[in-house]
Amino acid sequence: MTGNPATAAASLADRRDRAVRAAVAQGLIGPDQPVLGLLDVAAVRAQAADLRAAFAAVAAPGTPVLHAFAVKAAALVPVLRLLADEGLGCEVASPGELALARAAGVPAERTVLDSPAKTPAELREALDLGVAVNADNPQELARLDALVAAGPTASPLGLRVNPQVGGGSIDALSTATATSKFGVALLDPGAREWVVRAFLDRPWLTRLHTHTGSQGIPLELMAAGVRAAYELAEEVNAAAGRRQIDTLDIGGGLPVNFASDETTPTYRAYAELLRATVPGLLDGRYGLVTEFGRSLLAKAGTVLARVEYAKSAGGRPIAVTHAGAQLATRTVFAPASWPLRVAAYDAEGAPRADGPEGPVAQDVAGPCCFAGDLVAENRPLPRLAAGDLVGLLDTGAYYFSNHFAYNSLPRPGVYGYAVAPDGEVRFATVRAQQTVEEIVAESGGGHAGDLTALV
Repeated sequence: MTGNPATAAASLADRRDRAVRAAVAQGLIGPDQPVLGLLDVAAVRAQAADLRAAFAAVAAPGTPVLHAFAVKAAALVPVLRLLADEGLGCEVASPGELALARAAGVPAERTVLDSPAKTPAELREALDLGVAVNADNPQELARLDALVAAGPTASPLGLRVNPQVGGGSIDALSTATATSKFGVALLDPGAREWVVRAFLDRPWLTRLHTHTGSQGIPLELMAAGVRAAYELAEEVNAAAGRRQIDTLDIGGGLPVNFASDETTPTYRAYAELLRATVPGLLDGRYGLVTEFGRSLLAKAGTVLARVEYAKSAGGRPIAVTHAGAQLATRTVFAPASWPLRVAAYDAEGAPRADGPEGPVAQDVAGPCCFAGDLVAENRPLPRLAAGDLVGLLDTGAYYFSNHFAYNSLPRPGVYGYAVAPDGEVRFATVRAQQTVEEIVAESGGGHAGDLTALV
């Protein structure tokens, strides 16, 4: 966040605590709506400003830079509109995400389509709209050949490569390993030569895309992936005798610190590392596209859930809440990779202090009907009681919109908040809580008798 990191973290925590108390006072959370998402609008704006400033500080004046938000991190139209208001575009990976970006008013020229499984219809729609497209593989490039031959398009077209520089601490999120499913594997026999020839044979192919970063990936590995793509672009342009590749899409994936409110690593640290590692990337000869997601929103979000019951088993206290695997899916199934901090609040939304016994090791459980539905296990916290609230911190990305509909639990309401100088908290609805009627409709309620009618 902008300014002193410690001061920014304190401001973030203060706004969050005020918002929790206000959510209780204004009736946004209670017995009838026992879980919700809270999004700090000021924190989102600050992160977007830091991203723009970080790259502006290292890129040559006049360098075209598009920061395209990875929609999968928060597939919510008001969030996309907020980021667009901060000058960001959208990186989409499905027809649904493209539709959300359009609903948010993000123009085609600020939208990028990436996906390893684009259908002919998806490609055709993107080219009709003028959305930038990065082809994932030779077969997709052949589909683009046919579409480009059928008529002109305003879409910038590129090719994704996998630099195969290695993985990080979370295997499932490592996109630049030797066997990653994404892009053309650059170090495979004959691949580099094929890529160069693919560009020379297609004058309309003007972008190169790579994405090495994600949670668990060190910045140095991210920079190494970008350097590999830059060196390939230089090779292609030298072979073409002109600046055929005019834009490098360097992906996103800046990891997030889940251990405290401090925002580390920063966009500035990454941008300065790129300047040291790949100076030619930033000298003005190439336009830049970034695709950050989690790092823009994680710190701004809190999942707030009511403790329905407090019990014990085997001598261990258990707080049974309404936030579990349906929201914190990664945390529940891979807690070592996705640990979340838990904040304890009383029923009025005030931070709960430790009792005379001090912190009590306890489980914080969710509502799903399986034993492992725990967002925190044996965690020292102030002893939680029925009616208290728990806040799952750093959940502004992925936790709000990537719902796991276990037990047909509803998608919770999500509310943005802003804190005025006098301390007043104002809320705006991002998404209303899903109703039972909507769950039934989504689950085939309109076709209840269709199976029994089959002969």
